Amino acid sequence: MNNLSSKQNQTNSSRRDFVKKGSMAALGLSLSVNNTFGFTANLKKLRIGIVGGRFGLSFQFHEHPDCVVEAVSDLRPERREQLMKTYKCSKSYNSLELLVKDKDIDAVAVFTEGPNHVKHVLECLKNGKHVLSAVPAFWGSLEEAHILHDAVKKSGLIYMMAETSYYQQFTISARKFYQEGKFGNLYYCESEYQHDGLEELYFENGKRTWRHGVAPMHYPTHCTAHLLSVTGERLLKVACNGWGDNDPILKDNAYNNPFWNESAMFTTNQGKAFRVNVWWKGAHLGTERAQWIGDKMSFYASNPLGTGPVIINSTDQLGKDDAGFVRTEGKKQQYQQPNWWETNLLPEPLRHNSGHHGSHTFITHEFVDACINERKPTVDILEALAYTVPGVVAHESALKGGEQLEIPQFD
Repeated sequence: MNNLSSKQNQTNSSRRDFVKKGSMAALGLSLSVNNTFGFTANLKKLRIGIVGGRFGLSFQFHEHPDCVVEAVSDLRPERREQLMKTYKCSKSYNSLELLVKDKDIDAVAVFTEGPNHVKHVLECLKNGKHVLSAVPAFWGSLEEAHILHDAVKKSGLIYMMAETSYYQQFTISARKFYQEGKFGNLYYCESEYQHDGLEELYFENGKRTWRHGVAPMHYPTHCTAHLLSVTGERLLKVACNGWGDNDPILKDNAYNNPFWNESAMFTTNQGKAFRVNVWWKGAHLGTERAQWIGDKMSFYASNPLGTGPVIINSTDQLGKDDAGFVRTEGKKQQYQQPNWWETNLLPEPLRHNSGHHGSHTFITHEFVDACINERKPTVDILEALAYTVPGVVAHESALKGGEQLEIPQFD
């Protein structure tokens, strides 16, 4: 039996200190297992169980030098087989409830249906397992948010949400720019998640799936992480509008959601504006992207129209617009996006591209390293709630015709 300590190291650092440390870790500046020459394998191994054979197939736990995939689980036999094949694992269980009883397992990666995340995380914690959870942290209910928060805090175990936007290559770059002060005053940010065609996942064998009619802003974290993981701000208020049509899916779904698309304007604890679009339907190409606007520099991630990534620096050079009015001329330059996954930010076996803009290898390593070293992961319970709660409140705002609402905070 290889049980790691169940107690997570607690820190009293400020939120800004936390983001700085997380950013430095993401950039390879303060990793305990990293040095100029690369990683040193740890003597102890994390023994992990993986639950959910769809999204759960796309991570690299079997490649990590400090991790052993002890067992896998899925309700469907064919998915269990695929998990065993992918992770080269000979042990499987037909339910999460059975897997968490395995005393050889230290941690569980939960990649199950969104509405079951909290239920399954609680089951893992009850059985003394550290947890990596797919997004969102909870499903549409602020009551669930409180239950999850209290359970994680009480357990003393490590909890991490597997938010891909935190480790997208351009987000790592934005975090680097912010830490170096290149933005100056980063006063505005925009993020958008466009995902047409989800209706294909709304039905299976003629029956509705859990995705049928899901509210866009109940899935906000791919956007909220773009700002919060860079600056460490918190979202205090939101006004949101939604758009829907007469599609039968919007007229009859388990979530009473009437919207395909939702657009929100958030106010941060620093008084800044942050616009978020989560769209399921329309004439667009599909993207997960952001742009960070400062008074000294702005950074635009690539968009599906083929432009970017682009940096614009402010200058004192004067010019004229097409109406003849004087204006300053910003300096535009193409940004050569580094492949951060090729660097010594990761152990050698994980230095390859992976899902969601190269983020999956980073998520794999961050969770394994946090458990091995008994430290707080980048997207811990407070970060997970800070990314998820604002979307739930934004949806409430849209249902109330765009009324500005306050967003509850957790500590």
